[in-house]
Amino acid sequence: MIEIIKSYNNKIANIFPYDLSEQNAQKIDLSSNNNELKKVDLKNIAHLSEYIAMTLKRNNKIIGIGGYMEDREIYKKSSHFGTDENVRSIHLGIDLWSKENTPVYAPLDAQIHSFKINDNFGDYGPTIILEHNIEGFKLFTLYGHLSTNSLINKELGQVIKKGENFANLGNSIENGSWPPHLHFQIITDMQNNWGDFPGVCSKKQINYYEQICPNPNILLNSSVL
Repeated sequence: MIEIIKSYNNKIANIFPYDLSEQNAQKIDLSSNNNELKKVDLKNIAHLSEYIAMTLKRNNKIIGIGGYMEDREIYKKSSHFGTDENVRSIHLGIDLWSKENTPVYAPLDAQIHSFKINDNFGDYGPTIILEHNIEGFKLFTLYGHLSTNSLINKELGQVIKKGENFANLGNSIENGSWPPHLHFQIITDMQNNWGDFPGVCSKKQINYYEQICPNPNILLNSSVL
C-alpha cells in the first residue's frame, strides 16, 4: 500500500493554497525535547499561538508543519487524552499551522466517509474523513480542527474531486480549543470508527498505530520533513 501511494506523488494535489516547500514551511517542534516550550504555557491558547506565530515570523515562513510520532507534553492539558502511565502523547498525524479559514483541498479523488463535531476539550472539533480508492486499495484521510461551516451541506458518500476546496480551517473557539491548524492523518483501517479516529496514542500503542497510520508526508511530500 505505501509503495502504491508513493508512486502517486506526481498525481497528488496540494492540500493548502501553497506548497509545503522550504520556501513556505517551517518545521514546528512541539515535542517534549524542545526546551523553548518550557517557557510556554501550553494550556493557554494565546501563549501557544504566539509561540507558533513568532517561530514562523523569525524564519520568514507562512506555514508551520510537523508532529508525526512526536511525544508531546501538550496533551496533558486535557483529561480527554488520559492520565498517568496511560496518557496518550504520541501524535499520529502531521499538523499544518496556518490562519483560520485557510482553504483545505483534497489530495486525491475521494468520497466522504464520515464527518462530525468531536467536541471534547482538546479534541478535533469539526472533522471530515475522506475515503480514497487507489488501485483497488481503500485509504482514508482525516482532517481535524476545521470550521463548523465546513460540515454544512456535506453528505455521506459525496464525491470530492482531487484539488477541490472541501473545507477550511476553524478558529480556536470551534476547533477544539487550539490555535488554527489542520490535523492531517492517513488511516488504512478505520476499525468501525465514524467521523473520528485516534490522533494520539500512548507509548504502549506506538507499534500498532504506526502500522495503520503511516507517515502522512507520503501524501504531503514536504521537503521540510
